[in-house]
Parts: sequence; structure tokens; C-alpha cells
Amino acid sequence: MVPRYTRPEMAAIWSPETRYQIWFEIEALAAEAMGNLGTIPAESARVIREKGGPRAAAIDAAAIARIDEIESVTRHDVIAFLTYMAEGIGEDARFMHQGMTSSDVLDTCLSVQLTRAADLLIADLDRVLAALKARALEHKFTPTIGRSHGIHAEPTTFGLKLAGHYAEFARCRARMVAARAEVATCAISGPVGTFASVDPRVEEFVAAKLGLAVEPVSTQVIPRDRHAAFFCTLAVVASAMERLATEVRHLQRSEVREAEEYFHPGQKGSSAMPHKRNPVLSENLTGLARVVRGYATPALENVALWHERDISHSSVERYIGPDATITLDFALNRLAGMMEKLTIYPAQMEANLESLGGVVHSQKVLLALTQAGLSREGAYAAVQRAAMATWTKLGSPEGKSFRDNLLADPEVAGKMDAAGLDAAIDPQRDFRHVETIFARVFA
Repeated sequence: MVPRYTRPEMAAIWSPETRYQIWFEIEALAAEAMGNLGTIPAESARVIREKGGPRAAAIDAAAIARIDEIESVTRHDVIAFLTYMAEGIGEDARFMHQGMTSSDVLDTCLSVQLTRAADLLIADLDRVLAALKARALEHKFTPTIGRSHGIHAEPTTFGLKLAGHYAEFARCRARMVAARAEVATCAISGPVGTFASVDPRVEEFVAAKLGLAVEPVSTQVIPRDRHAAFFCTLAVVASAMERLATEVRHLQRSEVREAEEYFHPGQKGSSAMPHKRNPVLSENLTGLARVVRGYATPALENVALWHERDISHSSVERYIGPDATITLDFALNRLAGMMEKLTIYPAQMEANLESLGGVVHSQKVLLALTQAGLSREGAYAAVQRAAMATWTKLGSPEGKSFRDNLLADPEVAGKMDAAGLDAAIDPQRDFRHVETIFARVFA
């Protein structure tokens, strides 16, 4: 966790204090369920809650140091925690953890942490979606050039560009909701998951209280395909983020300059060149996306554990749980802020769209000529001839517009007059279905 890329709300989920408080809640709930079932004295369950609750809530740096001190002897983190709690609870602490195994606590805790992290990430995605929708509606009919292979293709609108990103992030949100549901499971099933020493009703009680589902069959650990799906979802969200960031980076290039990140008063772009206005936010997001995607592979490799369990997954998850969620949380909020304040230049978009003399309307002319009687091959050759004549002489004294080169071509002129050509290349034809697309995306 790098403080520069950490928001306090997400960091708090992964703090030692929060982890130990969740551990206690799992232990206390299990004790209460056992007390209700008569497995342990109900009075002991009450004491565990009444004395242990304040002790867990008050865990601070000194308490963490004490737990670490105990662990330096026990070499076992859950036992160290239970020992620390017993120091404050007293004799009734012997009824904590009855019939349970460490993974019951650790895995259920991780489920709680991941669901809380998912809730923050879903809220982050909602902010991104709101920003994209607002800017898409603002620029629904702002003409701009669409590009394929980085080359001018046909006109589109800037609103449609953003609508496409909105639709992608809406899919990401749905995946995040599904990933949250998949990882939100509880296992209180004892060694190798057979419930040999703990009643399944304890698991049901704890799961309900924590807002989790019961794991249908655990092997002492919750199956790691659930976690792999969660981290792969984070990776897909990061890729959607990078696609949008890459678009902004391209649009901010000096040769393009159709949009740029907001440049704050007093901001400096370069230590050497005072004129620079660099796309630092989108470049930062591109890098952070790579980090988040990098955690998908170890999550996938965690799926194949030995027999009923080993702990090869544990060290991995201590890293990737906090780091992936903290990084993505920060990045999504940075992305939302960037899009909320993105500076957009419609006049430059229009200038770029027209900068090739009108050749971007070539397909419409091709179709009009085929409808006027030319073969597709003949029409394609004629339109390409006019386009290349326009392209190769752009900016030169003898250069002509695409329209003029078309009208000067005898094969074209024999099938289409100026009025027919103007009707074919009317820019509004490119935008006649924008409302239909917006209705599909934002319905």
C-alpha cells in the first residue's frame, strides 16, 4: 500500500485493527450460536461478548504489539489473537473457537473485507458512470472524427465516444456486483470442512449476522475460484479504465488537442519546459491499471491448493487483497475526477474532422455511386482516386477538396451532379441514429 495512492476509507478495511475486530465478531457470533444450541454455556457466550467486545474495539498500536509479541512465541496468528483476547475475557475465553479451525476465522474475515471493498468499488464505479453520462449528454451532437488504426475514419460525436465508455463501465459494475455476491460466503465448518466438531447451524447463524451466504461445501478453506473471479473482475475494470485513459492521452496530444485534462492554476507541466501541459492523470491511471491486472495471475494460481488445504494462498492474499482494492479505489476516483473536469475543444474537433479535405465522407459517396448505377468495384476505384488526389496534395497550391476532385472525375460526374454529391456527403447523415444509440445505452 503506497500512501500516495491510498484513500483512507479503503485502507481502513485492511488495517490490523479492523481485521482483529472482524475476527472477534466471528468468534463472538459463533459462541452465541453455540450458546443457543447448548454446545457451550450461554452465560459464557454472554461474557465473551460483554468483555471481549470493548477489548476488541479498543485494539490500538499497543494491543497490536502485544499480539505480535505473543505470535513471536506461538508462530500462529489466530492463536496469538485468541490468547490476547483471553487475557481480557478471563476463564470463559476457553469456550471461544470451540470446534473451529483457523481458516473458519481467516476466510470468513476475508469475505467480509472483500465485500466491504466491493461496496466502495461499486460506489466508485457509480461516480465514474455519473461523470461519463453527464459529459456524454453534454456532447451528444458534438462532431468529431472517429479513428481506426489511429487514422481518420468517419465522423462520430464526442458524446458517442463517451457513451461507449459508459456502457463498458456499466458492464464492469454488473460484474463487480456479481463478484461481490460470489465472494460473500462464510465457512465455519471445522478441520477439513466436515462439521465434525461444530454444528452447521453455527455457520448459518454467523453467515446471516455478517450478511454472507454459507459456503455449500468447504474443504477447511473457502474454494479459491471465488477469489480468482473477484480479482479477475478488478483486472477487467482496470482495463476499462486504461482504455478511457488511453483515449484521453491521445486526444491531448499537441497534434490532436481535442480534449485535455484540467490544468490547475499554479500547476507545472515540466521542470525544464514551462509550456508543457502533460496528461499526467491519464498516464498515471494507465500505470495503475497494469498493477491491478498483475494481481489476477496470483489469484488464479491460488485456486489449486493441496488436498483439503494448504497455506500457499495466504501470503499471496495478504498482498493482493489490500493492494488491488486500494489501488483500484484510488484510480477510479481519480478517473471520475478527470472526466468531471475534462476540458473539451469542439472547434478543434471540427477542424480536425475537416483537415483532410472531406475524404472522411468516402463511404457515403461510394454507396451513392453504387445506387446510381456504378459497380461497387468501379465506384470504389473512382472514390479512391479522388481521395488519394486530395490526400497527397493537402496544403499545396494545387490541392483541391475531396468534393472538387469527385466532381472533376468524369466517371463520377456521369452518375452524380453537385446537388446529389452534397446530399451524399451531408455530415448530418452521420448522426441521424445518435438518439437511438443513446436510448440503448442510457435507458
